[in-house]
Amino acid sequence: MIKVLIVEDDPMVAELNKHFLEQVEGFSLAGIVYNGAEALEFLKNHEVRLILLDIFMPIVDGMELLNRIRLIGHNIDIIMITAARNSVSIQNSLRQGVVDYIVKPFQFERLHAALIAYRERIQLIEESAVLNQNEIDSRILSKGDLSARELPKGLEQEMLDIVLAQAKLYSTPFTTEAMAKSVGRSRVSIRKYLKFLKETGVLQAKLTYHSVGRPVTMYSYINR
Repeated sequence: MIKVLIVEDDPMVAELNKHFLEQVEGFSLAGIVYNGAEALEFLKNHEVRLILLDIFMPIVDGMELLNRIRLIGHNIDIIMITAARNSVSIQNSLRQGVVDYIVKPFQFERLHAALIAYRERIQLIEESAVLNQNEIDSRILSKGDLSARELPKGLEQEMLDIVLAQAKLYSTPFTTEAMAKSVGRSRVSIRKYLKFLKETGVLQAKLTYHSVGRPVTMYSYINR
């Protein structure tokens, strides 16, 4: 299990993050603290692999906490969950090696996609002694076809990430309608995302014929 510390000064937001975290398999809550100073004390006595970190907090804010964690040398990954939208905060966070940056307010699907991607990255690294370039690009650095190509008009990177994360969760082939219900978008909209993922080789599609009615396209994630 990946042990997670939530660092958030707003108790209601902290509880919401806890609720979201509990819905994703493979993660366990190590604790909740309300500023960076409390986080540093917590880390002295508890093992933590991932921190969900806010920036705007009293005493020790998120950026200062991130800097101290890096100076101390803690082997901890960070997902920023913050209202800070300015380029300086984003750039500084990325330079300090945060694995994702989520802007408040956000939907559960966005955090869900971030956690799933992080979990898969950790599993791949821990299970593989040697990685090839394709695995590094597509599953560690999240590069490759999806980020190298310019998205077609009307597609959003955030929703694409959500659709992809959901596709990976299906154990059996799924329909456009099923995906649309899962992510809360219309079938017309989701069909465009599925088409793009199929064209980039991430999904495979197969027509299924029934005794009556039109054939239905069934999609499935290609596990690379």
